[in-house]
Amino acid sequence: MKSRRVVLRTASVPFIFGLLLAGCGTTTPLDTFNLSAPQPGVTSPSRKNVQLLVPTPTALKALDSENIVVSSAPGSIEYLKGAQWGDRLTNIVQSRLVQAYENTGIFGGIGRPGDGLAINYQILTDLRMFGIQAYASPKLAVVELAVRLMNDKNGEVRATRVFRTAIPVGGATNAAYVKALDAAFERTASEIVSWTVTTL
Repeated sequence: MKSRRVVLRTASVPFIFGLLLAGCGTTTPLDTFNLSAPQPGVTSPSRKNVQLLVPTPTALKALDSENIVVSSAPGSIEYLKGAQWGDRLTNIVQSRLVQAYENTGIFGGIGRPGDGLAINYQILTDLRMFGIQAYASPKLAVVELAVRLMNDKNGEVRATRVFRTAIPVGGATNAAYVKALDAAFERTASEIVSWTVTTL
């Protein structure tokens, strides 16, 4: 009897494995989205002697992931079904902010931690909101970032400001939601860059 039980268990393993493979084969791939690189319309004399560091934004766990946040009620956190960001949202925001500063052509260098630049100022950001308010009428894509400009030499905060943009969503598809979020982020990032240029 003992040997029979062993044989039965062994024989069942390929069957179970086959079921697992069959289940994996039916998984529907998620729509994957990214954010556009902002093109700030900033005109200013060159600041080639100023170099900026853009660390990864701080954020709560709900935002620091690949999930796209949708709120069906104030204070609630849900995620857009069938869709995801192409990377952790904080990584994408950092990358696009770096590009936004670079696209101005004003500063001598824009870097991330570890790039080895001689830094003058750090752009410290806190990602407070980045998602769809589905309970609003019309539905809104809301982006909010708190920004501090910190002197890298002495740790003094030169200036601080909270930037918030709300864009109406023009549809009910995942693509429509992300398009509105992209527009809200582009406006917010452009305002952050313009503010940085006028402040430093």
